Amino acid sequence: MQVPQAAIDLAKRFEGFHRVPKADPLRRAHPYICPAGYWTIGYGHLCDLKHPPITEAEAEVYLAHDLITALAATLRYCPVLATEPEKRLAAIVDFTFNLGAGRLQTSTLRRRINQRDWPGAMQELRRWVNGGGKVLPGLVARREAEIVLVA
Repeated sequence: MQVPQAAIDLAKRFEGFHRVPKADPLRRAHPYICPAGYWTIGYGHLCDLKHPPITEAEAEVYLAHDLITALAATLRYCPVLATEPEKRLAAIVDFTFNLGAGRLQTSTLRRRINQRDWPGAMQELRRWVNGGGKVLPGLVARREAEIVLVA
């Protein structure tokens, strides 16, 4: 199964290709600390402080691999999504990419999805808007975009 295009679009939209210094003539992304406190590069790829700068093409390769990993975890923990409309799968793949498979695995969201309780799943998505101990407007917007696909 391929990563749904809507998941790629969500990840790119909400992660963005960040931290390109104006002084870098090659327009490469450099590591930065995301709002949740993790070292990140490109389109939300976790890295360490010493990671070398990357081009947008390299960031897209990282994103593709990260989304394949998120897709596999999403289908492992929410197998019902294999038979649901692709947009629902896309939303939860983006959630998994953003927050990690461990969070999906232990969540009430997972239970709601596997029960095909879509109103309950939408309600659960709205709970996942904190980063670094505070509500982040970007996460609120991201969860709302995912909810549109789950509905």
